[in-house]
Amino acid sequence: MGKLYQFGSVIVRVYANDHLPPHFHVLTPDDEALVEIATLRIMAGSLPGKIEREALAWAAANHAAIAAEWNRTNTRFPIA
Repeated sequence: MGKLYQFGSVIVRVYANDHLPPHFHVLTPDDEALVEIATLRIMAGSLPGKIEREALAWAAANHAAIAAEWNRTNTRFPIA
């Protein structure tokens, strides 16, 4: 499981052999959200406002790294 970033108890992760659309997970001890890589839209789950803002700001600044990790761990559904 590709851990990309951690701030406090929040982890941003890409899972291998995951489903479409390409996405990453933001995990806290109490919450989880799935975020679409292309749009940075939360597609499932929810996060507290401050955590959501910080995670999505990090994702916007590191979009290429997230896409590369998706492509590395999900070879059957690569992001073009």
